[in-house]
Amino acid sequence: MKSVALKAFSRSQVQRAEVKKLRASGRVPAVIYGRQVKPQNLELNSKEFADLLNHSASENLLVDLSVENDPRAKRLALVQEIQHHPLDGKIVHVDFHEVGETEVLTVMVPVETTGEANGVKNGGGTLEHVLHKLKVRSTAKDLPEQIILDVTALEIGKAIHIGEIPAIPGVQILGDAHIAVVSVAAPRTEEVVAADATAAPAPGDVEMTKEKKDEAGAAPAAKGDAKAPAGDKKAEAKPEAKAEKKK
Repeated sequence: MKSVALKAFSRSQVQRAEVKKLRASGRVPAVIYGRQVKPQNLELNSKEFADLLNHSASENLLVDLSVENDPRAKRLALVQEIQHHPLDGKIVHVDFHEVGETEVLTVMVPVETTGEANGVKNGGGTLEHVLHKLKVRSTAKDLPEQIILDVTALEIGKAIHIGEIPAIPGVQILGDAHIAVVSVAAPRTEEVVAADATAAPAPGDVEMTKEKKDEAGAAPAAKGDAKAPAGDKKAEAKPEAKAEKKK
């Protein structure tokens, strides 16, 4: 992965209110850490970092970070995490991981596809992304921004598995070789769609209906049971009355 230049500034604001003002002024709070360095609070120019991100294939960025008033001219760092605002999507915080050029890293890399699968183009199938990211191991310089898979030859029912991904120089792709990354599913038939539309009610709904029916059916039975004792007493009283009359 090619590194890009990025300027940063040391940051002293750590309280919530201070950080909020910092964002309002067009800055993004950040932090840099590594195995051999203490964490350091930084701030970035919001627009500059956003432009850098927009011109990148993914959020996996390797930067030559120059921190103002830092004795080290440049610090090689990997963008470890970017936090976005849940509503407007704006960047609210950035984590950098300082690395050495020969340091071996384990990173999740996004998966992208190129071409149109034959099973989709000629068979009406659907291309399914089973895995959107893959775990890889490599040095910082060899780390790919993304892994691109050519799906042109994929037919319906076929897939590209982890073990079938073409080798990338200096990169080890981790994971079970038999796990599918992308596949082409068969088109859904009209019968299947109709069956889904007329699917049976959920188990909870069935139980609720049954319970109500049992309660409704139980009411008359309870009413009959309540009258039964009175009827029995009446039946038992008649013979006694006849016996007294005969006397």
